[in-house]
Amino acid sequence: MSRIHEALKRAEQERAGQSGDSSRLAGASVAAQDARSGSSATVQQGGSESGLLAGTPVGPTLPNLSNAEVWLAKCSERQWSPDPRTMLFFEREGGATGGEEFRTLRSRLYQIRERQPLKKILITSALPKEGKSFVSANLAQVLVQQSGRRALLIDGDLRGARLHLALGTSATPGLSDYLRGEYDEAAIIQRGPMPGLFFVPSGKVVPNPAELVSGSLLKKFMRTVEPLFDWIIIDSPPVVTVSDASSLATVCDGVLLVVRSNATPSDLARKAREEFSDKMLLGVVLNGIEADASPYSRYYYGAYGYQPNANVE
Repeated sequence: MSRIHEALKRAEQERAGQSGDSSRLAGASVAAQDARSGSSATVQQGGSESGLLAGTPVGPTLPNLSNAEVWLAKCSERQWSPDPRTMLFFEREGGATGGEEFRTLRSRLYQIRERQPLKKILITSALPKEGKSFVSANLAQVLVQQSGRRALLIDGDLRGARLHLALGTSATPGLSDYLRGEYDEAAIIQRGPMPGLFFVPSGKVVPNPAELVSGSLLKKFMRTVEPLFDWIIIDSPPVVTVSDASSLATVCDGVLLVVRSNATPSDLARKAREEFSDKMLLGVVLNGIEADASPYSRYYYGAYGYQPNANVE
């Protein structure tokens, strides 16, 4: 039985012997009553108390294991059908072409994490079709290959969403629906077949994506989910063409810029890089290198059947 199911079982047992009143709101403090256990608590964040969701258990800044997993068990469970051409870590033993490069990228991120706070990472590119969604999805997958790790993959590209197609799941409800006030946090987070990997799709197409991602609800969402995950990966629109990536970067700890070999104009790559401070820019992922180029440091599509019209940018 998984730890999530064990946590649910314990909560059900506690509910049988306990009772409690409804959630209460008092100033900056939210007493959130667990609908299953009847217990209540507050969470301390940034010097003030704030709750997660009404009817949801909360704990210290980093929730204890049982509270976090009970909360995550409320997320929608979906049967994903990942695209085998581009999703490298589903139902494989780790030998997929490109897999080792993502493990190296994971190691580099942990090295950076030793020097500075790093959990929330934005993945962007200068232009469309440079591979940012491919990098986002596979980075999230490789991060949960380590036992006990949890990662949240967010499709923040509300203009040209592709991640739900790569994972083989629905695009709704998703981030845009939450930012419009139509769903709560747990309702837009999906649990799939890969242990530890959770996904927020883009949601319905909206006419005002730039305004939505620059609003206060995005910050609220990130404050709520950050304690529940070891890593949060956000796939954003290209940085040169629209302003969304810069807005999304304000809720992240660092940025990875994806550049496509022999495709991204150098002047636009420089322009994209200038959108972020030296402190924010973690590095550049060079994508689309020919298969006979450096065998030790490449991210490329061709070896696993990528076609120009594939659904992952």
